[in-house]
Amino acid sequence: MIDEQRLIDLKRLAAARRTTLSAVVDEFLREGLARVEVKKKRKLPALPRALHMGRELIDISDRDQLYEVLDKP
Repeated sequence: MIDEQRLIDLKRLAAARRTTLSAVVDEFLREGLARVEVKKKRKLPALPRALHMGRELIDISDRDQLYEVLDKP
């Protein structure tokens, strides 16, 4: 189903170009699909490398130990 106003616009465009409605619709679909494909092919930015910062000084899963460190002035 195509919105009635869009269909009218497409028919006018086809008449102005002296081509068929099918040819105009096909052109727009081809261009739209090409844009979608370009977006899909974009590479994600590289993630920063992880740095080793030494051994852990506290276990953050130990709530009491974590609060003890955070409460220090």
